[in-house]
Amino acid sequence: MKIKSRTVLFAKMALCFIVLLCNNGFSSFVSSYSQEQNINNTSSSFQSQATIIDNIPAQKVTVGDIDIAYKQVGKGSTKPIILITGLGATMDMWNPTLLEQLSSSNHPVIIFDNRGTGESTAGTKEFSISQFANDTVSLLEALKIDKADVLGWSMGSFIAQELVLTNPNKVNSIILYASSCGGKEATSPSPEVIHTLSNTSIPAQELGQKLISLLFPTDWFKANPDYRNYFPTPEESVSPEIMGKQSEAIANWTGTCNAISNITQPTLIIVGTDDVFTPALNSLMLVERIPSSWLVQIRDAGHGLMYQYPDEFNRLLMTFLENNR
Repeated sequence: MKIKSRTVLFAKMALCFIVLLCNNGFSSFVSSYSQEQNINNTSSSFQSQATIIDNIPAQKVTVGDIDIAYKQVGKGSTKPIILITGLGATMDMWNPTLLEQLSSSNHPVIIFDNRGTGESTAGTKEFSISQFANDTVSLLEALKIDKADVLGWSMGSFIAQELVLTNPNKVNSIILYASSCGGKEATSPSPEVIHTLSNTSIPAQELGQKLISLLFPTDWFKANPDYRNYFPTPEESVSPEIMGKQSEAIANWTGTCNAISNITQPTLIIVGTDDVFTPALNSLMLVERIPSSWLVQIRDAGHGLMYQYPDEFNRLLMTFLENNR
């Protein structure tokens, strides 16, 4: 495996470990707040929103060799938006305040579990970013959705790029959150981050704490150390085997750096300036190469910025979508 691919693999496997730890350690969502709010207070409204989302029964549809589990939030009359989550994450890890904001603004929202995660089956086909994109297109077709807005987070943003490049007629606009175009041109995590990710000599609980802290800037995490207050933890888990397969799919992805100039859809690129998993330099490359793209960097935000600063994140998405109906 090439060094570049190995560093990407380490970074993504770290997120797997974080999700696995949270799935084993907690049982419910708790408060999420904006920059201006005290994150240590209790928010009954957020907890209620999270419970509502969690309690929506998942529906299933057979596409190719798998059954995809999905939920629809809201029944608006504008174009649907489909959310593609990252490695090791399930659909219930989306911030419920984002889902509520989208659905209350007349957007039917589709969330789903990627192949092998949550309630979706793994099937028999090899895991790859291209295959995940094919799965997503098949889901849209099964739901009779001709065209949708697409939001992809981390690995989900890689899937979104493949989707829009191979099926441009299916995409109205695209949001790439914590993204890169992959391959040899992508900027890897720092050596310090790689060292933390690859250090298996410390106890699992301590390593998990370190890895979770990397989702957020150091000063912010020190001020908000109890991540149970803002980091969602769904009941459904993702097995180590599936997380390994997803990690390999990312490591083997050759990227889209030479193709993204063909994206003609309005594109929002959003990243935290302190994202140590997908450094902000990657987003500069994206905005330079994708026509009609917007780049927003959130100061003092990390890979988990939608949990860290949900109000700002939600406003950016809504502004973009309203301007590209």
